[in-house]
Amino acid sequence: MSSLPVVLPAVGASPSPSPSGSTQPAVPSLQDAQESATNAASWVEQNWSTWLAMGLQILLIVVTAVALRAVVRRAITKLIERMGRTAQAMDGSALGGLLVNAERRRQRSAAIGSVLRSVASFLIMGTAALMVLSTFKINLAPLLASAGVAGVAIGFGARNLVTDFLSGVFMILEDQYGVGDVIDAGVATGEVVEVGLRVTKLRGADGEIWYVRNGEVKRIGNLSQGWATAGVDVTVRSSEDLDKVKETLDTVAEHMSKEEPWNELLWGPIEVLGLDSVLIDSMVVRVSAKTMPGKALTVERELRWRIKRAFDGAHIRIVGGATSVEDAEDTPDPTASVAAPSAFSNADSAQAKAATPIVLQQPDPPVK
Repeated sequence: MSSLPVVLPAVGASPSPSPSGSTQPAVPSLQDAQESATNAASWVEQNWSTWLAMGLQILLIVVTAVALRAVVRRAITKLIERMGRTAQAMDGSALGGLLVNAERRRQRSAAIGSVLRSVASFLIMGTAALMVLSTFKINLAPLLASAGVAGVAIGFGARNLVTDFLSGVFMILEDQYGVGDVIDAGVATGEVVEVGLRVTKLRGADGEIWYVRNGEVKRIGNLSQGWATAGVDVTVRSSEDLDKVKETLDTVAEHMSKEEPWNELLWGPIEVLGLDSVLIDSMVVRVSAKTMPGKALTVERELRWRIKRAFDGAHIRIVGGATSVEDAEDTPDPTASVAAPSAFSNADSAQAKAATPIVLQQPDPPVK
């Protein structure tokens, strides 16, 4: 009887139920634990090389991406700084000093550098993330397809924002306009105060601020690039001596071109182009000159002032617009050719009474 408990486990007999009727869980033996540890050790031993290779590969990808991103961003910064130094070197020349604006150059360089650094970081880190996922044996095809569909949906929903952003990027890269330029954007006209990737800020002629979305600008007229044209139309009587008029205008142009500060604002000689139009009682002489951008109106005003004073000294009359007093005196009186009324006319006729001036009746004096 004493060997029964030893025999039953050997033959696989189930333990006797407890008095409460519940069976107790089997306690793992030392041999089972030893087998589990052996299997785990062998599994780790079989896969540790794969894990080590994956870890080193991921570490290499991350380090390479970070280093490449830092190098590219530094190279972009150096390139922008070199562009700025090149533009500053142009400031020594007269043309460079007139065309290059420090604030415009700074904002344009900052915007270009920011865009290039953002694009470089997105491409490098995005590529590194995809490579890390592929290291874990993840199928990237469904992920890329889902990202493409999501990108299309977001782009379609925010198409105006994307259009504004892309338009702003190309406007800055192509240097279509900058801070300080006077532009005609179609929807608004004024001086550029700030250039952004989405919105351009303009100051109008009356001091108002216009916020123009870059995507709404279909055409741009830059009035501050290159040179401007100052044109003055001088209207004189058709009876004036053309040689005298041209000689007076040439004298004004020569004197103005040699005086300061007009010799700096004028980028070419003031030219008398000749007769622009000839009418019955007047003729128009055109005067034109190339000026610094944005200074055409100032040159035109000074040129009109000098032409008026020179014509007054040369006794050349400028006509046009409202008729002057002298023109009214030279015009014959239309009533001079009308004959006086006849002495035999009937003063009691209806026509005579209608033509008689109305005489105001004086009130009767008060009766005392």
